[in-house]
Amino acid sequence: MLWYIGRRLLQMIPVFLGATLIVYLLAFYTSGDPILTLAGDKPISPAVEQRLREQYNLDQPVLIQWLLYLKSVLTFDLGVGFNGRPLWDQIAAAFPTTFRLAIIAVVVETVFGVAAGMISGLRKGKLIDTTLLMLSLLLIATPTFVLGFLAQFVFGLQLGIAPINVGRDPSWQNLMLPGFVLGGVSFAYVLRLTRTSIAETAGADHVRTATAKGLSRGGVVSKHVLRNSLIPVVTFIGADLGALMGGAIVTERVFNVPGIGTLLFNSINAGEAPMIVSLVTLLVIIFLLSNLVVDLLYGVLDPRIRYAK
Repeated sequence: MLWYIGRRLLQMIPVFLGATLIVYLLAFYTSGDPILTLAGDKPISPAVEQRLREQYNLDQPVLIQWLLYLKSVLTFDLGVGFNGRPLWDQIAAAFPTTFRLAIIAVVVETVFGVAAGMISGLRKGKLIDTTLLMLSLLLIATPTFVLGFLAQFVFGLQLGIAPINVGRDPSWQNLMLPGFVLGGVSFAYVLRLTRTSIAETAGADHVRTATAKGLSRGGVVSKHVLRNSLIPVVTFIGADLGALMGGAIVTERVFNVPGIGTLLFNSINAGEAPMIVSLVTLLVIIFLLSNLVVDLLYGVLDPRIRYAK
């Protein structure tokens, strides 16, 4: 097991290096000179320009800049942004909110998505199956911001059971509605993926054999159908955790959530290249670690998978 984890971590290194290099180049150089972009229409003296270039290592070759940035990531010293505030302080203030929002969304897509997919897969072709498929298709076809506005209107304005705007220092309760909205599309994908996997597994030879031996339907479903059907679902959910945190930008803007998505949106508008690179690097790390956890769960779900050397 330890050998496998070490090998997977080594495989992540080139992915991390490549992703950070691409993000660094896109953030700092696609929109022109970052210092001149920061100044905008205001004149900037040569002395101030030189000081800013030295502060952000922009006076060095591009490869050296990137290596110095990697050093700052490894030493947890990202420095300050163009606004003069420490980057770590801004990220530390926004990350817990987005992480809680993503956890709510993952719970929604996992619990409700797998349950609905299991019901739909075991009753393939029935009315409940058709209804759930239509619901999932509707959620996939509806943009997230539209779902957000509808949720605000129904649950906030009409029913009055949830706040329309979250605001600062949100509680778990205040994050429930945006969390359900964020996990809505993923719930639909998990539902359809679980349904397809369960419908295929339910007709397998080992399932028919277990049924012929007299096992109860609940035992057959839990031990032979559901467990063998969850591998593709777990793969999707693990990869979706990083996508949810990165994709929370729309949901956070609709519900005024002070999280990573809002911080990234404001940084892009302000041309805050150091913050953009730092946030995307954080999301890359989360994505890689979540995929490592998914790989380890394969051995739990399917005993045929072993991590021997």
